[in-house]
Amino acid sequence: MAPKIFKKKFITIKDKEREPLQDAGDLIVCPSCKEFLTKSDVKENKYVCYHCGAYFRVRTFNRIKMVTDAKSFTPWFDEMESKNPLDFPDYKEKIKAAQDKTGLHEGVTVGVAKIYGEPAVLGVCDARFLMGSMGHVVGEKIASAVERATELHLPVILFCCSGGARMQEGIVSLMQMAKTSAALKRHSDAGLLYIPILTDPTTGGVTASFAMLGDIILAEPGALIGFAGPRVIEQTIGQKLPEGFQRSEFQLKHGFVDAIVERKDLKKTLYKILKMHSVKTGFANFTPATDFDFAPSELMKERSAKSKAMSAWEKVKSVRRTDRPASVDYMEEIFDDFMELHGDRQFRDDPAVVGGVAMLDGQPVTVIGVHKGKDLKDCMRHNYGMPSPEGYRKALRLMKQAEKFHRPIITFVNTSGAFCGMEAEEGGQGEAIARNLFEMSGIKTPILCLMIGEGGSGGALALAVGNEVWMMENATYSILSPEGFASILWKDGKRAKEAAGVMKITAQDLHELNVVEKIIPEFGGADDKSLHDIAMYMKFHMRKFLEKYSKMSGEDLAEQRFQRFRKF
Repeated sequence: MAPKIFKKKFITIKDKEREPLQDAGDLIVCPSCKEFLTKSDVKENKYVCYHCGAYFRVRTFNRIKMVTDAKSFTPWFDEMESKNPLDFPDYKEKIKAAQDKTGLHEGVTVGVAKIYGEPAVLGVCDARFLMGSMGHVVGEKIASAVERATELHLPVILFCCSGGARMQEGIVSLMQMAKTSAALKRHSDAGLLYIPILTDPTTGGVTASFAMLGDIILAEPGALIGFAGPRVIEQTIGQKLPEGFQRSEFQLKHGFVDAIVERKDLKKTLYKILKMHSVKTGFANFTPATDFDFAPSELMKERSAKSKAMSAWEKVKSVRRTDRPASVDYMEEIFDDFMELHGDRQFRDDPAVVGGVAMLDGQPVTVIGVHKGKDLKDCMRHNYGMPSPEGYRKALRLMKQAEKFHRPIITFVNTSGAFCGMEAEEGGQGEAIARNLFEMSGIKTPILCLMIGEGGSGGALALAVGNEVWMMENATYSILSPEGFASILWKDGKRAKEAAGVMKITAQDLHELNVVEKIIPEFGGADDKSLHDIAMYMKFHMRKFLEKYSKMSGEDLAEQRFQRFRKF
């Protein structure tokens, strides 16, 4: 809903009293909270209501100014002429009226620009031009811009805002969905980055084509995003929709959006993503840093000397403690600029699996971890670290993305096992785990897997098909829990302690069996005090791992990984 414009000298404030304005400028009414706002303040606030936080729709060149360097934008393909392929009555007049009203050539503006110096091809859809609908010129401009980006080896950023297909162009409009998608496929096959930014509204054929094909999909808060709009759904099948249905937050929860980014943070977020993808990550280009060494602190040496050898059962109990450092703790200590990415692009975002892109001393890496939670509430939110099918599919999506951009993959595994509820079976838990094993075996980028707590059965293995697997000193890794082992073999779950002793589940056992390549010291036990030293030990050896495997081709990496598991 567009804001209403008033010419008044008074503004409504929170206590409902009226005060004269110092500058008698135009006022607008927020369509959400109905408060009067000054246009200059709204503009300064990135076109966001400073009373309630509602987002106004942004005009094309205001959007370009907000996210690009000054005077860096150069428009492309403005010479394309609109036609009337169906000879639809009054269509030419509607196009002319939209052009006169907006000052735009068509519903999308494309060109090249810089964001803090990083070049990118940029496209902006404008809802003021026939609701941003996708006619043949819109499709042609987007496809042409993507093709030129492919030729120039540049990333593409598209601000999506559309009511969908342009009805006046009928089937010709429908064909734009396939045309833009095909152009993006070639851009992707060239190993290039595409970021769609979903704004209010993004619906119909735009959602079902270029809006949902990004490597990283961002959205503005509260944006309407869907294939069939709410009104269409309600009028077609009479279904009453819940509040918040199809909004950005809904799409994030259901796995279709990587992140919701506020306007004030958008330019920096785009720069961060572009910078991560502009660094040469090909294996031959990896240059290890030389200014980092590791030595445990005196306190950690003292703790290590005093620590007693733990039995297998004691280790089982130790790794189940909620105060044991989690995957996200190690991520925070080891990596810089971690950006979490969400969703499996199919059904849901599983909080049990946390993943994204980070920097390891200037080297972009994909990082994935199973997160159990830090307290009762947090554990419940993360399902106690038991991934659902959506979690494994999210992890695989991120790993395939890492392969495309030649980023090494590092996983942190700590799970009692895959979630075994009814909904997990309905979602295809077995297929999701099997698919990870299948795909990870052939991924052409280095994979390092760290067992940092419990390694429970296939649910852990689904994130541990690596070129190397390392294990923390007191971690466990087993075919199933000692309780389950005892119940199945001895029909007595109370013999779990005894089972732990014969199952060969400790790091020391598995190192002897050549299941793991390295044991990571815990310096007296993993806790908040030892976290930094453990993380720095990991980081030191991660760098050596990357240096070693950077010398191998993608094919050789996959072959080495295949042979690693073939020997068992």
